[in-house]
Formats: sequence, structure tokens, C-alpha cells
Amino acid sequence: MAIRITDLRTYDARLVEAFARLVPQLSASAQLPDEAHLRSLVESDTTHLLIAEDEASGAIVGTLTLVLYNIPTSRKAWIEDVVADESVRGQGVGRALVERALSIARTVGVDSVNLTSRPSRIAARQLYARCGFEEVDTTLFRL
Repeated sequence: MAIRITDLRTYDARLVEAFARLVPQLSASAQLPDEAHLRSLVESDTTHLLIAEDEASGAIVGTLTLVLYNIPTSRKAWIEDVVADESVRGQGVGRALVERALSIARTVGVDSVNLTSRPSRIAARQLYARCGFEEVDTTLFRL
């Protein structure tokens, strides 16, 4: 399957349907984004909403969000909400999305890229390792 990765900088009307299909594959409890929220993501200077499209059909078959931020000691990025449609898993969609995100991060001078992945997501964790990510000894705190 040939895919095209796009860093959306303007709103695409297909996004609401695509996220309604993809988000439940990522998390059963996650809230679905509406049009206003998706518009704010693609218009943000610090957020890159990447989509993977099947070149033959034009269908959105995956997504990844890259968030850039500055702190006093460096410039960092987080990768969030990586999901490839069940119908295309194992076909390189996730890897293509991660590689594009890393390319963007390098281009803008990011010092480190972080992400989290639940232990139960074995395939995703293997993908991140193949892309060069290393598990770090840390504790994530959440409020």
C-alpha cells in the first residue's frame, strides 16, 4: 500500500469522520474531537497534526500529533495519539508517521522527543524501539 504523510496546516473536512473512526481504536474512553478542536490543532504554531492517507483511495488511515515546546534549558517535543487504522496495521503506516514527526522535530531544532505507551501496546512499543526510542527510567506523574 502506498501512503502519503501530510502535516496538515489547514482544516480538512474529512478529519471529523477520520477521528471518529480512529480514536476508538486508540482508546475506548477518549473523547472524540469536534471540528472546532481539530481546527485549533491544525492552526496551532506548536502542534503538528500528521495524517497518513492511502494514495489509492484518499482515505485517512492514520494520525499522529507532534507537540513542540520550549523550556529554559532546551526545545522539546512530545508525540501523542499515534494510531493506524486496524485495516492497515503492520503495513508501515505507524513507522511513516513517526519518521515524519522525527524529521519535523530535527528541522526545528528539538533536543529530545518523548512519548508514552502502555505496556499492553506491544506492537506500538516495538515500533518505537525500531524508530530509535529507548525506554527511560522515570515516573510519569499526572493530575
